[in-house]
Amino acid sequence: MDCCFWEGIWCDHDTGHVISLDLSSSYLLASIGMLSSLEVLLAGNCNFSGLLPPSLGNLTNLQMLTLDNNSFTGTVEIDTFLELKYLKDLVLSENNFSLLIKTRKSTNVISAKLETLGLDLSHNNLNGMIPQCIGNFSNSLVVLNLQRNNFKGPIPPTWVAGNNLKVIQLGENYLKGKLPRSLANCRMLEFLDLGNNLIKDTFPYSLGTLPRLKILILHFNKFCGAISVLKLDSLFPNLQIIDLSHNGFVGLLPTKFFNVWSAMADVDKENTKYLHAYDNYDLNGFNRFASYPYSITITNKGVKMEYDKVLEIFSAIDLSCNKFEGEIPDVVGSLKGPQLLNLSNNILVGPIPPTLGNLKNLEALDLSVNKLTGGIPMQLTQLNFLEVFNVSHNHLTGPIPQGKQFDTFDNSSFDGNFGLCGLPLSSKCDNLKASSPPSSTSKGNGDSGLPAEIGWKIVALGYGCGFLVGVVIGNIVFARTHEWLMRTYRIRLSRGRRMRRF
Repeated sequence: MDCCFWEGIWCDHDTGHVISLDLSSSYLLASIGMLSSLEVLLAGNCNFSGLLPPSLGNLTNLQMLTLDNNSFTGTVEIDTFLELKYLKDLVLSENNFSLLIKTRKSTNVISAKLETLGLDLSHNNLNGMIPQCIGNFSNSLVVLNLQRNNFKGPIPPTWVAGNNLKVIQLGENYLKGKLPRSLANCRMLEFLDLGNNLIKDTFPYSLGTLPRLKILILHFNKFCGAISVLKLDSLFPNLQIIDLSHNGFVGLLPTKFFNVWSAMADVDKENTKYLHAYDNYDLNGFNRFASYPYSITITNKGVKMEYDKVLEIFSAIDLSCNKFEGEIPDVVGSLKGPQLLNLSNNILVGPIPPTLGNLKNLEALDLSVNKLTGGIPMQLTQLNFLEVFNVSHNHLTGPIPQGKQFDTFDNSSFDGNFGLCGLPLSSKCDNLKASSPPSSTSKGNGDSGLPAEIGWKIVALGYGCGFLVGVVIGNIVFARTHEWLMRTYRIRLSRGRRMRRF
């Protein structure tokens, strides 16, 4: 029987050679080293184990190789794949590899004839330092995903000018030191995730010059210092998602920080496209993996979850769990796009700006564990899509607005504000007795002056920290199209390490 008619096999119509082999979700173990004409090999979730077969180096026409969700172990040698000059996608994620090395000094990485390489080694046990040659792939590398490994040491210092990188995901490792300023050479970069590492640096202004940067994730690191308003002009023009949570930033929330985010000021609600890395990329009909949709990890009601796709219209700001001071700038209300805004666990004072009522797309707002005063503006009742609202543990006073979305919030949204009254609280506004909130002597976000049992309650219920790019996406951001969401998104619980908290 002609194998070209077998399921999972595609042959060239003229030569009859096997050019594509799909072993996904099967337990087939076969020797493929003799298939020199093979262009596509999909072998994810095949229960393979052991070392990578050396015969992979014989597949000289290979363009796409996916071996994800197996149990391979041992070493990944970059040189083997550099010799596959037509290789465009290499996916080795979710295995048990322990070492990533480049062995042969003679291999010229910069002049390698790779066309468009997506390198995904995420969700492994790779340790040691990231090879410095990673930053020298020049015109080849578009996607670099090394997240959820055990890499240590600094981020490679050299990222060559003129590279085509659109995605750099190095999150959930043990990287330390400062951000290399040469990352600003990645002029095509759209998605940068360095979250959950040990990076100690000041705010990376140099990244603001990247004209296409849309997603910046720096949460759970050791960034520190104030953000200077003098250095923010015309920076981050296309930024849609920024997460600086769980760091040590101090000082005022700079007004220009919000003025320069022009991409968040207007959103095309009719746009249902997804953020992705590749365009017009088709390998003999195998374009279902080729677009490489951007994925993010969020905390959904206390559960860490992965979302495999992000709509282009999605926008979020998370500055929680830092030491920002001063008042919330009125200009925040000029951003029409954000669905998620989290400023919790800081030292913010003053009133809640009524201009927040202009954030018509807002679906989750967390201002908890600050020192905000005054009342809750009635303008917030205009937020028709608001489904998560948290102003607990501030110094707010007066009646809680009633009607619309505010009728759906429970006591936990308002706890710890001894001057608030009205539903859903038991304190009625007509007989409220004056009471003074407990004093706070600490300005650190680790000790907000609350009793220990209240602080424990905040952690237990998932308030504030861990909002990441918002408290929820699945149940909130697209709650208006819930059934469509469930059909479109593949959502799974994260199998990676829990986020480290410093």
